[in-house]
Amino acid sequence: MKEIDSVSNEIISLVNDWEPVLISLPEDIISQRRNSLNRTIKQIVGHIIDSSSNNTHKIVHLQYQTPPLIFPNYATLGNNDRWIAIQDYQNEDWVTLVQLWKYSLIHISHVIKNVRADKMNNEWISGPGKKVTLKMMIVDFPRHLKLHLSEIDELINKE
Repeated sequence: MKEIDSVSNEIISLVNDWEPVLISLPEDIISQRRNSLNRTIKQIVGHIIDSSSNNTHKIVHLQYQTPPLIFPNYATLGNNDRWIAIQDYQNEDWVTLVQLWKYSLIHISHVIKNVRADKMNNEWISGPGKKVTLKMMIVDFPRHLKLHLSEIDELINKE
């Protein structure tokens, strides 16, 4: 389970590196600059919170429900943008949003560390004809997190 511990540690390391960066950003940068998906930094941070929350739920369900797990993929068909809009991350207090981001990631890191080894091959149906094992989902989470952190980095450095 060293690979899983490594994932958990990587998430915590990213939180520790990024929290001071995020909290120090001025209002105009977090709320006005937009990426190629037309998302602001506030909305990207909100999306990371949603991703963390949804993945935490899948990790839990995959350990007690009979696989393959049927659980909605919130990110398909533009639904992740609906989540961002419905929760109105654009108008959320920035300090609150950063703290929620931080603690949702700390929590998923904790949950990942406690996954039962005998459940790692349990599968989630992520789309028509597509299954993802619990291990694959966990191992992929830091890649997804870093993708969005790189989007934030690009927006911070955008002229």
